[in-house]
Amino acid sequence: MTRKLALVTGASGGIGLAIARLLARAGYDLALVARTAAKLESVATELRAAGDIVVTTFAADLSAPGAARAVFDRIPACDVLVNNAGFASNGAFAELEEQRLFDEIALDVTALTQLCRLYLPGMIERGNGRILNVASTAAFLPGPGMAVYYASKAYVLSFSEALAEELRGTGVTVTCLCPGATATGFAERARMLDTPLMRGPQGDAADVARAGFAGMLAGRPVVVPGVTNKVLSWTAHLAPRRVLLWLSRKAVERN
Repeated sequence: MTRKLALVTGASGGIGLAIARLLARAGYDLALVARTAAKLESVATELRAAGDIVVTTFAADLSAPGAARAVFDRIPACDVLVNNAGFASNGAFAELEEQRLFDEIALDVTALTQLCRLYLPGMIERGNGRILNVASTAAFLPGPGMAVYYASKAYVLSFSEALAEELRGTGVTVTCLCPGATATGFAERARMLDTPLMRGPQGDAADVARAGFAGMLAGRPVVVPGVTNKVLSWTAHLAPRRVLLWLSRKAVERN
């Protein structure tokens, strides 16, 4: 029997690592991508010890031009693609470092899109495959103070839902995971540790990963873990836009 391979980006910590652990337990061989080689090797050692699987690592900054293609050139096919890599920037758009914003778009939007485009034709040809794109509850509303991140996640949600419909009947599924605030290294890199959003209740990365993993296996187009987050996603369609903008801005303002 041919072993199944899962490719996970942003696999060195947080939700990406939690998903990689679930895939390992399910018997998938793994190809793990993240920026830091040392962290990746530590994760690979852990996962190899947990089961009889092959774990390959690829250290790459997917925001760099050509990085997604380099991953594909080295790993030309996979049965499961998990697009988890991403980061955010907290602050006024006109004041944030220009290159940081461009890198954010390159990673959160461009690399995810390119990896889907590279791996989907092979999945369609084989008649099976699963893609899990990690977005956020930020996808459901605009985010003053984190304008690029919220817009990027709205793109990921819309893109994923559209692909899921395009692929209906092909044997390939696309699932978009939309967690709320989660206890990972995300907030520190985004410079938002001292915001109301991150001082409030946070989800557990392992719980978020389990919800996304189960949704992916079931072929669900969208997964929103947690009752509070589900309510937020519904409210975003019903509440006055001006109220949403005010609440969203207050949630990410630094003290």
